[in-house]
Amino acid sequence: MIIGVPKEIKNNENRVAMTPASVLSYVNAGHTVMIEKGAGEGSNFHDGDYEKAGAKIVETAKDAWAAEMVVKVKEPIASEYQYFREGLLLFTYLHLANEPELTEALVKNKVNAVAYETVELDDRSLPLLTPMSEVAGRMATQVGAQFLQKNNGGMGVLLGGVPGVERSNVTIIGGGVAGTNAAKIAVGLGAKVTILDLNLHRLRELDDIFGTDVTTLMSNDFNIEKCVRESDLVVGAVLIPGAKAPKLVKEHMVQQMKPGAVLVDIAIDQGGIFETSDRVTTHDNPTYEKYGVVHYAVANMPGAVPRTSTIALTNATLRYGLKLANEGLLKAVTNDYHLYKGVNTFEGNVTYQAVAKDLGYEYQELSVLMNAAAK
Repeated sequence: MIIGVPKEIKNNENRVAMTPASVLSYVNAGHTVMIEKGAGEGSNFHDGDYEKAGAKIVETAKDAWAAEMVVKVKEPIASEYQYFREGLLLFTYLHLANEPELTEALVKNKVNAVAYETVELDDRSLPLLTPMSEVAGRMATQVGAQFLQKNNGGMGVLLGGVPGVERSNVTIIGGGVAGTNAAKIAVGLGAKVTILDLNLHRLRELDDIFGTDVTTLMSNDFNIEKCVRESDLVVGAVLIPGAKAPKLVKEHMVQQMKPGAVLVDIAIDQGGIFETSDRVTTHDNPTYEKYGVVHYAVANMPGAVPRTSTIALTNATLRYGLKLANEGLLKAVTNDYHLYKGVNTFEGNVTYQAVAKDLGYEYQELSVLMNAAAK
């Protein structure tokens, strides 16, 4: 199969979909890999590194998109829709529930799109989202601490305090991968940390992990409002696979927060969990203020640490990408139900139920469409 890797063009997106090590694995399996010139520079992987691994360096995005399968990091943006065509296999993050225009373009052009974030294992974990959730979670506390500084618009507090000065209150809503990693950094910096989650079993696990370093609470309106009101930093880390994030923190709760408090909405690429997260920001201009509260709503947080993020992501995506290249889409998803769950659009249809529901499409069961295509 011919596989294309275009350069990421989203604001300050320095990740790349393949490392030279990934390229070598595809080439050794008999595939051709076309890397757009300079695609890896942001992650400190150079064209010469890719050529040594067996890749062909192509001059333009159009050349890379001409492949049978395109592997990316972030969802395509409007200027890339021109490359969509019937039968193209696209393997990338998509977050379609918050991307109606992208979904329309994929459906209209009959692109077969497999989303990293909806590949799902039997235990309901998301193996291709996990590494970036780890990165985003750890970054959330770091950037939260940064924007709590007075010179960055915050109230001017140090998360861990100092002797004689109280520590800051950090609330993390969502105890999954991102939330747990945010808590690790917050605890390490000496903050007073509370994690809220709906899953009592998960709260028990978090209690075992952190002991007395973290307070665990059931996620409900009462506890959310109380914690948000008292917090210096709130991290939103709730995920419903493939669906829009629930708006758990209401506007009136944000209005009660301390002036200069900080909200970090990791879930912003799925719409965000704060009612006041009414826009997506960029690394160039990452925050805005509402009701005196600093909002950080960057949708590609891991793009700020691209070397770490690229290696972590490709460690996870390679085996699935190779399966798609080796077997083709139909055979690959027939043989691997985890990968089957990743298919969001197929031959002009929306095949992921949460996306169809959120965007008003008629849901089509992939297996029915595949059987029809195989005849």
